[in-house]
Amino acid sequence: MNIYETCPTLESEKFIIRLFKDDDCDDLLKVYSDKNALPFFNSDNCNGDNFYYSTKERMTDVLGFWHMSYENGWFVRLSIVDKATTGVIGTVELCLRVSDDEFNNMGILRVDVRSDYEEENILYDIFLLITPKLDEMLGCKGVLTKAPIYAVERIKAIPKVGFTKSEHMLIGKTGYAYDGYWTIK
Repeated sequence: MNIYETCPTLESEKFIIRLFKDDDCDDLLKVYSDKNALPFFNSDNCNGDNFYYSTKERMTDVLGFWHMSYENGWFVRLSIVDKATTGVIGTVELCLRVSDDEFNNMGILRVDVRSDYEEENILYDIFLLITPKLDEMLGCKGVLTKAPIYAVERIKAIPKVGFTKSEHMLIGKTGYAYDGYWTIK
């Protein structure tokens, strides 16, 4: 499967993870204007973007960039829908890393959720839904995700899915070394 040709929809009892839509804009604005969620967004190696978008106009521009990135095969953004509320409560970003470090040919998994969803059980459900499908979707040899030391709920959730703390730093495009990565192979 090539995720850039056919993007799957994943579903569990609580969540649906599917390709984002322009109609998600208002819900995504609630996610990306949430200052309490901002510290948990992984913006490593993203050209200075911290993923804080406080206006609908800015969120609309970002959706346009996400469309272009998907069409060019750079990365894919998926919306996380809470089935209980039918609202979008966050996103998953996926891409394949090509690098000269320990993480070459690994999938990058970024999970951004509103701060009221940054809880161990919720994060576990989301990571459990997406992680087993990543090798099939990205053709990768493993997956890495970031959980900084202060992301205590994330750090409780991801080992339950099978992630282990990496001893290695992720080396960015500019040579900067990023810490806090967890991997699963």
